[in-house]
Amino acid sequence: MIRTTCEHQPCGAELRRTGVGRPPRFCSARCRVAAHRARNAVPAELRERRRWVRRGDDKAPLRADTGRHASTTTASTWRTHAEAARSPHGTGLGYVLADGDDVLVLDLDHCLDNGRLAPWAAAILKACPDTFVEVSPSGTGLHIWGRGRLDRGRRIRRPDGACIEAYSSGRYIALGHRYRQAPLHLADLTEALTSLL
Repeated sequence: MIRTTCEHQPCGAELRRTGVGRPPRFCSARCRVAAHRARNAVPAELRERRRWVRRGDDKAPLRADTGRHASTTTASTWRTHAEAARSPHGTGLGYVLADGDDVLVLDLDHCLDNGRLAPWAAAILKACPDTFVEVSPSGTGLHIWGRGRLDRGRRIRRPDGACIEAYSSGRYIALGHRYRQAPLHLADLTEALTSLL
């Protein structure tokens, strides 16, 4: 008999498999739904803003209402979180970083390998206050969300080929899923950003 535990973190109930096939992941439908919601949770500070688009297969931003190209500088092409979440267009959600919002994203490319975080990325995460972090749609990068402002976007190319980008306006971020149990709020990243750049 194989014993595992329910994947919904607060539950952790013991699961038993006596037959063949894949072991169960959750103890109940309620835990399965709760785990899905937790994985796809987004901070209220972002949900409350009308900055949402969809992302296409090619990662291009799409309008949630029409499926046509969305602009990172034209607010009429953006929708509410609820509208974008219900939209049938594209393959996922995207958030537009706009002037005056004080929302900042550090984009760490190629820092995850089979779920293991590269040491350089772990050091950046450690330097940041507790804030919302998500795994990029590719599954190989992280987006560290917070408050802050940049005059212009920055890109730092690492010797190992990895890239660190920082943006606060004129870009859109394709959302993936919440990293581990990252908090659902945005912290001030000004100090961390200053040391990084």
